[in-house]
Amino acid sequence: GLERGAKNQFSTFSNFITTINQKKEGIGNRNSPTQLVIPNIKNVRDLSPLCLDVRQKQRISIDTLPQEVKAPIPPEPSLPIRTKTVKDFQDDVEKAKSSGDWKAVHYFYSTTFDSFLEINAAFKKDTNSPFNTIEDSGINAKFVNVVYDALLNTPQDVQKSVLKGVINGLLQEWKGPRTKDDLRAYCILLQNPQFSNTSTYVIYAHLLRQIAALTEADHHFLVHWSKKISQKRFKQLVDRLLQFISLRLFPAKPEEFPPMVKCTWWIPSATKVLALFNAANSLINPPIISYTDFYNSTLDHIDLMEEYHNWQCYGNSHRFSFCQYPFIISITAKKVIIQRDSEQQMISIARQSLVDKVSRRQKPDMNMLFLNVKVRRTHLVSDSLDELARKRADLKKKLKVTFVGEAGLDMGGLTKEWFLLLIRQIFHPDYGEST
Repeated sequence: GLERGAKNQFSTFSNFITTINQKKEGIGNRNSPTQLVIPNIKNVRDLSPLCLDVRQKQRISIDTLPQEVKAPIPPEPSLPIRTKTVKDFQDDVEKAKSSGDWKAVHYFYSTTFDSFLEINAAFKKDTNSPFNTIEDSGINAKFVNVVYDALLNTPQDVQKSVLKGVINGLLQEWKGPRTKDDLRAYCILLQNPQFSNTSTYVIYAHLLRQIAALTEADHHFLVHWSKKISQKRFKQLVDRLLQFISLRLFPAKPEEFPPMVKCTWWIPSATKVLALFNAANSLINPPIISYTDFYNSTLDHIDLMEEYHNWQCYGNSHRFSFCQYPFIISITAKKVIIQRDSEQQMISIARQSLVDKVSRRQKPDMNMLFLNVKVRRTHLVSDSLDELARKRADLKKKLKVTFVGEAGLDMGGLTKEWFLLLIRQIFHPDYGEST
């Protein structure tokens, strides 16, 4: 049939090529003086490789495209020109206080905080310099401090204009990575004293969220820039973040904030930003503030063991736990976590020992639930070390001390006496000489 005829017509690949050549030759003779010759190839593997020159010619380089075809590359946004100095601003504030006319001050605040570009134009030391190093943020810290110190003493419409400008900046659509000017704006906005007021917490939370979501490289810049902030301002920033976390956990007026289920990202964002300041504080020797200033005593009143178990189960995954950031947990809270965890481990080990005894059909002994230490008073240190070395598997069980040759049940008193005598002998000045 047709299938067999097709096979007979082109029985081999070489016959197929020959047939095509003949047809091409006929067409070429009729239509064109140039003949298209296809070599008589017996096997597909005999095909010559594609020449590199041909491959290169097949590619189209963007450099060879005409100008009208190329996509335009947006230029770097240029900063507006702002010439107001610290002295000019202070003069405007004094005039406003004496005359009651705050128009000039209102215009400055509403313009300066309207966008990240305007913030940089106002507070950047030199708008023509990039300041792209970790050593110098390029921020005129003195000007920033003067502007923020005066802000809370201005009329309400001035303060509202600042918050409105901050919202506009945070709502800006971002395309591509953040620039150093963006990081400068974040660094300046974090110092806004208005964020100490709970009525601004929604805006503050979104600012913290954007900073927490920055790349590791951007965080690196913020950490090094933050260590240049004065001690007073640095402490204020840390206290503001701690207060934000505390009031979100235990709000005085719950109706002030959105429901917790709708803003679960508030506390993680604030804690991550706080971690940046803790890292900056650790880079300085001596540190800018004490490490205890990062403790949040409010966490002493939450379910710390649940936090601890979440951290154990999920580690440093996307599930947040305060245990991922131990610098914020106070010594008291850490002590509670360690103590309860030790107790749970002791109970688990004791239970397993009991199960093993029963499975081997052995009579359970209540002493197996304890770390039994038997010592002689005359060889207290050596006996204690020997006992602890032999019973390493029981170290997480509850301690029970017995003095050899003495009758007594350890209800806590013998353990305390053992600790007291042991420490006294270890730290005795003659102890090292006699051993």
